[in-house]
Amino acid sequence: MALRAIVFDFDGVIANSESLHFRGYRDVLAGEGIALTEPDYYAQYLGFDDVGAFQAIGRKHRADWTGVEIAALVARKAARLEELERDVSVLFPGAADAIRRAAAALPIAVASGARGEEIRRVLIQERLIDCFTAIVAAEDTPASKPAPDPYLRALALLAPACPRLRAAECVAIEDSRWGLESARAAGLRTVAVTTTYAADELTADLVIPSLQAMDLDLLARLCSE
Repeated sequence: MALRAIVFDFDGVIANSESLHFRGYRDVLAGEGIALTEPDYYAQYLGFDDVGAFQAIGRKHRADWTGVEIAALVARKAARLEELERDVSVLFPGAADAIRRAAAALPIAVASGARGEEIRRVLIQERLIDCFTAIVAAEDTPASKPAPDPYLRALALLAPACPRLRAAECVAIEDSRWGLESARAAGLRTVAVTTTYAADELTADLVIPSLQAMDLDLLARLCSE
């Protein structure tokens, strides 16, 4: 078996934006009278897409938000995130080079709980959008991570570039336990980066400090085991 494709999570792997997402949620929720702390965000909500995060926060704080109200919260958080990202590069050091190296070797994709508009905005700004064969965002699947749906969708979109592609021929690169669980459930090999959580909090086939340390030969060995 050979490595035929790589699927990257976005926030916390390519983009150093988890702290910006926290600030977006915090600022929007403050307007609702809810104080979101950074430890609570990283411990409980980071793995959700925006809709799922607001639903979970609403349940915890007994805020009986309707679907329309949650959609409005998501829109406000998206606008705040765009403000926070404006005129700055949010990529991790070395991430752009790692993406270009990977794309030169094999098809690559994104599978993320972020909104497609947010992902594409950053990739276009950084001139990386053409590196990706497929992008799966929060709105593209019925269920988000830790469900396998985002990775299963990525595999389906990669199939034209990789005929008869099997999940075990793909490596997922993630920064959270929710993402790693999603990738494992879809059958991919897993690599964890310790940009958001410590190594002892992540269960993966391989753990590396960041995309800067990504070794394609080492990833290929994961698929040959």
